[in-house]
Amino acid sequence: MTLFQKSKNKRVISLKSFRFNDRIFVPNKDGNMPELPEITSRAIEMNKELTGKTIQAFEVLQPKCLNVTPDELNQFLNHSVIESVTHHGKWIMAHTTQGWLLINLGMGGEILLVNRKQMPAKYKLVIDFTDQSCLAINFWWFGYVHFCALDGLTNHPMIAKLGPNVLDLSEEDFTNLIKNQKGKLKAFLLDQSRLAGIGNAYVHDILFIAKLHPNRLIANLSTAEISALFKGIQDGLRPSLAKGGAFYEMNLYGEKGGFQMEDIIIGYRENTPCPQCGAPIQKIKTGSTSSFICSTCQPES
Repeated sequence: MTLFQKSKNKRVISLKSFRFNDRIFVPNKDGNMPELPEITSRAIEMNKELTGKTIQAFEVLQPKCLNVTPDELNQFLNHSVIESVTHHGKWIMAHTTQGWLLINLGMGGEILLVNRKQMPAKYKLVIDFTDQSCLAINFWWFGYVHFCALDGLTNHPMIAKLGPNVLDLSEEDFTNLIKNQKGKLKAFLLDQSRLAGIGNAYVHDILFIAKLHPNRLIANLSTAEISALFKGIQDGLRPSLAKGGAFYEMNLYGEKGGFQMEDIIIGYRENTPCPQCGAPIQKIKTGSTSSFICSTCQPES
């Protein structure tokens, strides 16, 4: 899969579909949006590269991604200095001297550190810095770039309702959080208001590692099963984080993530043998989403 094609002085980004297990995947149509490993990786890269840079101007080609007008965005953040970049769930949060710059890639996209001679073929918003570098942001489907006052995060309508970052929790914190929850397990894991960062790309392997069926009721989980789920979250997310995220997402420098389809244990591997017991992996409906499970290793009852 070729992501960059050189043309004169520009890099043209071409994100293509890919084949795996006799199925064609299109990243933004198969539930494979950026999740905690990808967003954490982008925040780490941006904190390293952008801290200390001064914002010169914003070029906005998609005003609907903003929560203010383009003129207001420039008024609020021009000449501000980026002090740090962190994340909460799937939101990248740049703390500047004049307010917060909040970015959410929605169903996927790119954030590229370039200059005006290296612009990608498609972008929705550009942040120009005084050192002549710039940040080009593109959304595959939809996304957000929001301004927030320095003291306004607790009132931001999307960030204020997020649960804790899932990898920031200790096992004790996780146990205390989940024991008060109700409903089915997969729905809980995907609910960003209860746990922030997990999506449909990684949840299949998380549940397989924990040997838990996605339709299990949280109220019926034993202490040992809650501990197994905590371990499943760690083992299901950290390998991808260590590789810079999934291969269908690009980093700040235009390079693909290192976590490959071959690294996925059972997700999207319908009808292939379970790596532990050999039974065929099944694709089942779980609410409004599909799940990939081994019915032998992950019994529903």
